[in-house]
Amino acid sequence: MTDTGARIEEATARLNETIVTRSKTVVVVFLVLTAVFAGGMTAIESEEGEMDAFTEGIPEQDALDAVDEEFEGSFDAGEESTQLVHTGTDVLTREELIRSLVVLERVEQRDDLRMASADGPATVVAQAIDPEAETAAEQRRVLERATNAEVDRTIRTLADDPGFTSIVSEDFNPNEASASASIIVIDHDVPREFSGDDLTDTQRAVESIADDEPTDLRAFGSGIVDEEFENIIEDSMAIVMPIVVVLLLAFLAVAYRDPIDLVLGLLALVMTVVWTFGFLGYAGIPFGQMMIAVPVLLLAVGVDFGIHIVNRYREEIVEGDEPVAAMRTANNQLMIAFVIVTTTTVFGFGANVVSDLAPIRDMGIASSVGIVFTFLIFGLFLPATKLEIDRLRDRVGVPEFDSTPIASEESSFGRMLSIPATASQRAPVFFVLVLLFVGVGAAGYGAGVDTTFDEDDFLPPEEQPGYIEYVPEPFAPGEYTITGTITLLEDRFATNQDESVTIYVEGSLEEDHALEALEAPNADPPSSLAVGDGGHAEAQSIVTVIQSYAEQDPEFAALVDRNDRSGNGVPDRNLDRIYDELFASPAGADAERYLTEDRRGTKIEYAVDADASQSEVAADASRFTADFRYESTATGEIVVFDAVSDVIFASAIQGMMLAIGLTAVFLVIAYAVLEGRPLLGVVNVFPIVIAVACLVGTMRLLGMPLNALTATILSISIGIGIAYSVHTTARFIDEYNQLSDPVSALTTTLSGTGGALAGSMLTTSIGTGSLAFAITPVLGDFGLLMALSVFYSFVASVVALPPTLILWARVAESDTTLESVRDRFGV
Repeated sequence: MTDTGARIEEATARLNETIVTRSKTVVVVFLVLTAVFAGGMTAIESEEGEMDAFTEGIPEQDALDAVDEEFEGSFDAGEESTQLVHTGTDVLTREELIRSLVVLERVEQRDDLRMASADGPATVVAQAIDPEAETAAEQRRVLERATNAEVDRTIRTLADDPGFTSIVSEDFNPNEASASASIIVIDHDVPREFSGDDLTDTQRAVESIADDEPTDLRAFGSGIVDEEFENIIEDSMAIVMPIVVVLLLAFLAVAYRDPIDLVLGLLALVMTVVWTFGFLGYAGIPFGQMMIAVPVLLLAVGVDFGIHIVNRYREEIVEGDEPVAAMRTANNQLMIAFVIVTTTTVFGFGANVVSDLAPIRDMGIASSVGIVFTFLIFGLFLPATKLEIDRLRDRVGVPEFDSTPIASEESSFGRMLSIPATASQRAPVFFVLVLLFVGVGAAGYGAGVDTTFDEDDFLPPEEQPGYIEYVPEPFAPGEYTITGTITLLEDRFATNQDESVTIYVEGSLEEDHALEALEAPNADPPSSLAVGDGGHAEAQSIVTVIQSYAEQDPEFAALVDRNDRSGNGVPDRNLDRIYDELFASPAGADAERYLTEDRRGTKIEYAVDADASQSEVAADASRFTADFRYESTATGEIVVFDAVSDVIFASAIQGMMLAIGLTAVFLVIAYAVLEGRPLLGVVNVFPIVIAVACLVGTMRLLGMPLNALTATILSISIGIGIAYSVHTTARFIDEYNQLSDPVSALTTTLSGTGGALAGSMLTTSIGTGSLAFAITPVLGDFGLLMALSVFYSFVASVVALPPTLILWARVAESDTTLESVRDRFGV
């Protein structure tokens, strides 16, 4: 041991002496701090706009926001709008249109619902019959006076109007004047101080009114989405945490085999969660879906610390030591390992702080701080409380339960765990090369893992899993509507943002060639945009609005024809006059959706191939902008989500490399300072690199992509997995320093510490795997991968580490021999 290492060990011994000699003071201080942090839990706020938090600051999202600010049409449902999705056998019958207007009339009569306007098939048809009918009540009376034939005839005349066809389903039949679904958009005139909760209340009130009518109208909007996202978080916690607690109780009961120690371990776990959640409240970090994984991660590390300290303490008790002496020995041996594990785990969890995505950064901060709290509680509070409890047991006369360690050299389990030690001594180089081959192969295969970002990852499944019906109150989740509504919108309507690309074009759009320049690229678009007849693009733009209105108004058609020198239906002169006439006409509202008031900006919406991948569409859209004569930008939700996917992948790789790099450097320095053996740091990292490589390969094998949450698994796996190799190495060094035989030291290590590691692995993998029962897919995938990560880390620590340590010992011994020869001969 180096001089610096000796000083560190001396300081650690003084801290441990304080823990065992002033245990009561330590317990009181930690209980007071727990009360303080509990106050912060009341200040925790839920994440508002789960998806917005991921896209905030992304250049593609900024471009989309700019486009949305420029163009606000009747179909664009913003934060101050409510959509009513109308479904049925035929929602365009006169009776169904009247029923939808009855709903609008009731909403209009409620001052607190602040209805400014409403647009839907019923309002469009009524105003086409009587342009003077402006209120919902007037429009209802217009349709009540009209005949069925008159309504059908009016709908047929609207069949070429993109403003009308955008709010009816794709199965709209102009000849039959029928459709199976439509959308009504209610705009709310709200004050500046109108909050998200106020919007939710407004949209739920509209929903209640719609539910009273004998027709299928479902409300949808950002307020309802935010509320259900918040409920998803609460319901997932309500389902997952009891499962975690029950499973932890079962496995901790096996690991501790003492009800008092079990309660003590659970108390420490609860305190860890309280401290971390209290920190979130005081720091103002919002609690979103990704944060559900944080307490589970803390439980994983806390269980590991708790089992190690109690198991090591019992080993000394079995040897005949008194409680204080036993705890002093256990803590002296484990404290350095706990510090190393905590630091490397902070590197693993904290590596996510470099992400450009706020929710991933917040998760990295919360989990890193939580790990520090875990160390303090399990490294200081638990040993002190354990001593006080044991003293109380002696005074009260509470009988001893099974207090033997999980495994020993004499037990069958201990002998099984020590097999890699004896197997590795014969050919350690061969074993290391085989492990390297497995790791490189798994990493190479896993390099092809997909990266995705989709709203569906955060939504509950449309059909809840079967086990949900057996969940008792108050843990049973509520009913969710947004997934079904989103699916309906995607299936029935052509103008969903995530299934279209928007090209924003800037320039002088009154130049004679402007509209021709907008139309020309549509004849030869990239493959994912070539969904129209003859491989053309299917576009909605100011050109289609002009053409549609020309078909309805002969006078306007004549104006267009006079200024169409090429005869292709696209005017190529006097565009300023055509725009003036168009904006002053009934089609002016549709024109405003595609052309800015100063005529220097326009957007074109393109349908995309349903079979094309997100990345293919985004790449094609980006290349497509080069075909426009004006400055053009590709945007739209699918482009934004692809950009977020790229950031997710970059975050995963950066986080993993940063975690491995920092961990390796720290371990090299730590072992150089503590033991004068820096190579041990590299030895520690080797099994974790193998474990992470196998995890990535498994992800691809199971078809599980890197998404917003699973992208953090690579660095987190390093943070959690390194604990297994550090604990093994720390115990090995202690034994090796005494025995000077690496095989004997490994046998003692694997049969003793290996038992604690096995118990920790079982409880941790089962606990984190319980996230698979969460309502949302993203949490389920993360839970499964966490369980696999912990299992791989354990296997690597008892299989990959022994041959590596034997090789290290042989190198160390040869260096010592060489050094003695040099000293002897004065070389």
